[in-house]
Amino acid sequence: MTDLSNLVAQCGVKLYDTEVVNENGRVIYRVYITKDGGVKLDDCEAVSKLLSPIYDVMPPVSGDYILEVSSPGLERKLSKFEHFAASIGELAKINLNDKTEIKGKIIGVSEDSVAIEPDQEIKFEDIKKARTYMEW
Repeated sequence: MTDLSNLVAQCGVKLYDTEVVNENGRVIYRVYITKDGGVKLDDCEAVSKLLSPIYDVMPPVSGDYILEVSSPGLERKLSKFEHFAASIGELAKINLNDKTEIKGKIIGVSEDSVAIEPDQEIKFEDIKKARTYMEW
């Protein structure tokens, strides 16, 4: 993923994450990018144009797939330390391995846990999945 980070940096953006999903019988390889001030359509297009010829020679997944480049969005998956650290001050919904769900504002991150308001410390190893959310 470091090589991919370096590649997308050439377009003035940062790599947030990648994922492979199967939707309607099609394999989609998604590349999520971020940028101070927000990701624009031109940023996605630039990254797609950069990656397409590389992936034509060295595909990221086996078989037929579709490349999608986008912003992770306002309500986005949190799966890495960096994701949580960049989301301090935002609301998160965290599902734990024991099926408990915790909602609250991320107020801090340490190397092995995330702090959620009010006074909850959650170990990363206990998190099954997490994402930010907006209250509308």
